[in-house]
This record gives sequence, structure tokens and C-alpha cells, in this order.
Amino acid sequence: MLSKKSSGADNQQERLKFIGWIVGFVDGEGCFTVSFFKHPKSRLRLKWQVFPEFVITQEMKSKAAIEKIKNFFNCGAIYLNKRHDNHHEHLLKYVVRNRVDLLTKIIPFFEKYQLLSAKKKDFHIFTKIVKMMGKGRHLREEGLAKIRLMVREMNNRKFR
Repeated sequence: MLSKKSSGADNQQERLKFIGWIVGFVDGEGCFTVSFFKHPKSRLRLKWQVFPEFVITQEMKSKAAIEKIKNFFNCGAIYLNKRHDNHHEHLLKYVVRNRVDLLTKIIPFFEKYQLLSAKKKDFHIFTKIVKMMGKGRHLREEGLAKIRLMVREMNNRKFR
């Protein structure tokens, strides 16, 4: 029989393997993105909403994997994206949009357990933007303009 110390070490190893799996999964299938939506009837002076989100997209056959990640982070939602093209399977999207969850769960996780792909750069820009929003900078013209410039540098895989 294993001692409690050995058992705890095994659990820690399993947790670290799972964390590594999540990081690898996001490196391959995840996205950190920021969108802008015009709201002409908004009470906000700038009439624009800045919309950061963390997304992982998978086919239905990977539902268990998406659910494990959602349960790990304990936030966000899973949405069904029905496909009407030549693909046979609908898509699932795990999405975290809540800024508090992004600031307290998603960002700290990926700051501690860093991505290895080109998404690392996108994550750093995403983090800066979400933190700027936490300070209300997206509500001022100069802050909104800076965020727009930063977004142009995200999710750009072209060589320069």
C-alpha cells in the first residue's frame, strides 16, 4: 500500500500532467481574441464595446475534453455551433468572456504555465488589454485607440 506522502506525490504528478495537457491543448486549439462592437444607443460616450474572450473550439467528438477544461477552470460556457457545410460534425466552443474570470482564473493560469507556440504573444497582448479594461482605459478615446492598435498585432501569423 502507498503511503500518504507517496499518494500525494502521485496526485501532484497527475495534476501537473493534466495542466501540461491543458497548455498543449490551448497551444493547438485555443485562441485569445478581442473584438469591438458598435452600440449607437449605448449610454457610453464612445459607443463601442470591447469584447475580450478566451475560446477553444473542437468537434463534438471531443466534448469530454472541452468539459474537462471547463470544469478545471470552473468558469465560462460551452456553446454548440451547428455546421451546415460539408463537414459532418458540429463544433463546440468553450468560451470565457467574463472579465473577472479572465483576470482571476484564465490569465493567472497562463502566466504561471506558459504557452509555447506563437499564441504566447497573443496571450501577452490579450492580458495587457484585459488589465487596461480593468482600469477603465477602454472607456476613453486614447485607451480605445491604443487597444485597437494592440489588437492588430494579435492572431497574425504572417511573417514580417
